[in-house]
Amino acid sequence: MGELNIENHARYILSVEKKKDSFESVVMEHLRLNGAYWGLAALDIMGKLDAVDQDEVVSWIRQCQDESGHKEGLQNQAPILKVSTSTQAIQHVELPYGGFGGNIGHDPHILYTLSAIQVLALFDKIDVLDAEKVSNYIAGLQNEDGSFSGDMWGEVDTRFSYIALCSLALLHRLDKINVEAAVKYIVSCKNLDGGFGCTPGAESHAGQIFCCVGALAITGALHHIDKDLLGWWLCERQVISGGLNGRPEKLPDVCYSWWVLSSLIMIDRVHWIDKKKLVQFILDCQDKENGGISDRPDDAVDVFHTYFGVAGLSLLEYPGLKPIDPAYALPVDVVNRVFLHR
Repeated sequence: MGELNIENHARYILSVEKKKDSFESVVMEHLRLNGAYWGLAALDIMGKLDAVDQDEVVSWIRQCQDESGHKEGLQNQAPILKVSTSTQAIQHVELPYGGFGGNIGHDPHILYTLSAIQVLALFDKIDVLDAEKVSNYIAGLQNEDGSFSGDMWGEVDTRFSYIALCSLALLHRLDKINVEAAVKYIVSCKNLDGGFGCTPGAESHAGQIFCCVGALAITGALHHIDKDLLGWWLCERQVISGGLNGRPEKLPDVCYSWWVLSSLIMIDRVHWIDKKKLVQFILDCQDKENGGISDRPDDAVDVFHTYFGVAGLSLLEYPGLKPIDPAYALPVDVVNRVFLHR
């Protein structure tokens, strides 16, 4: 079957940050905080997080936080565009500062805010955050219908619902939002095939399904899911090579080893796929000489697919890897530590 080359993968992840002028580094400039989460989480799963200078990373993350209201002597508010569900009119609502950008000086977004929280959780450093300020920023993104916008520009997506709920749960601040409305909105995005889309009526997609199932798992609302119907849709994502795709008739991709597999685990239907063939598919996507994992065999590797390949193998209980929580996308010991600190 082959083996996971942990040493090479750890060396590859650590090398990416050092190559500031590389193509991969330049194109990731705007989402470096996401990249930090992918790389550091993979290192932790492989037992290699000690190779990182934690203080340096934490210092950089804190510089990614939006403090513009304080810097400019303005009120601690910024405008956000929201659509009123009653009038369908665009409203300007005040949004608290405190979210994180993808890099220093970049605009805040809920996507990067979760990555900041997750990385700090890996290092057991969540307490460096002003949890009230960050949770107020996230709560300010909830709309009247329970959905969440990603940032001040008002885009709505079930990804942001998951991110908001996951972030607030890790901060112990779920009471800041209307959880019932958030769950109701997610359920409204459920389709006849059992899957979920990014908005009501949108096509089912494995990535969105993870977001919705994960959000419902975090809020104790998995009873809204038809587990057999969704399980059938998800297990149909496995193709002849053993890999998983995100939608019917698409090519397999290592990242769906996370999106599909974690969802199957949360609804207790993971036994419906061939785990051995999926393990082999992921291992076949390794660059055995230089480290890293690609989307498909013989393609170029990147940190994103390296993380989701390693995370998928963790879900498959591959030897030598720390177990990962399928809802919070963090190692189980990290999640346990976060919730023991309540």
